[in-house]
Amino acid sequence: MRTVRNIHERVIEAPADTVGALLDRVSSDADPIFPTPAWPAMRFDRPLGVGAEGGHGPVRYRVGAYEPGSRIRFDFTPPSNGFHEMTVEPLGPGRCLVRHTLEQTQRGTEALAWALAIRFAHDTVVEEVFDNIERVATGSLRRAVRWSPWVRLLNRLEWDKPVEVELPARARLARTAFERTDFTDAWQLEILPGMPEDPRAWEGALRFPVVARGDGEVLLGKDAGHLDFRASILIDQGRVTLSTVVRTHNAVGRAYFAVVKRVHPLMVRALLRRTHRRLALSTPSAGSRERFHRAADTTAAEVAAP
Repeated sequence: MRTVRNIHERVIEAPADTVGALLDRVSSDADPIFPTPAWPAMRFDRPLGVGAEGGHGPVRYRVGAYEPGSRIRFDFTPPSNGFHEMTVEPLGPGRCLVRHTLEQTQRGTEALAWALAIRFAHDTVVEEVFDNIERVATGSLRRAVRWSPWVRLLNRLEWDKPVEVELPARARLARTAFERTDFTDAWQLEILPGMPEDPRAWEGALRFPVVARGDGEVLLGKDAGHLDFRASILIDQGRVTLSTVVRTHNAVGRAYFAVVKRVHPLMVRALLRRTHRRLALSTPSAGSRERFHRAADTTAAEVAAP
């Protein structure tokens, strides 16, 4: 058993009130500092405040203390123990210190996991939070944190896996693709904050011709003498669903698909997961998105001014 104390600090050339206001928006729909979508978003069961429960990814905690504009403490949920917290301390009229502290007593496999993997991902995420704070509060960033090959591998290994669902009711193109369907399945992932919600951005998951487009849905597919198939990509309620429908024509088609459907789930899950991660990593982080929105609002205000 050992106690880990991990501290990150950064001086931000901006008033403490400015940075504290960003801290108060953590976990909201417009969170400007948590590094999504490259990492799972921080989410709670209620607005930020003492008692709110949630976490990010597999890490679970509750808000144990909250001083608006200056401090948030997150207590890990049992069986884990300890806490992590962020504070903002003024250093003068236009400077402040942002600190992140993690303290935890670790045993056995928990200590091993921290030493081999969690620490590296944790350090990267915290520094990316600081990067976003600096981007938004100062309008620039001196030097962005870079992922090591090990962190990149950890991110890939821990990426969410698609879950199987029923063919969505809103997947109308898939549902009406054939009069008769011999096979149907659907796999789904959450769309993380900032990721594209236009189905056209997801077409790269499948290199087949587009057959039709609908409300939040694109249908791809191909016909052959032995069978026809369609693949639907649907964006709905913050989720992307990849559905497949197949129609066989004869004994050759049925025999062929009897073999293919054994590997089909593996292929579809891999395609959706790989596309999901590729789009997430190519999406600007929260701080960059916040700066863009602020610049757009300023431009709109200037245009509207008499």
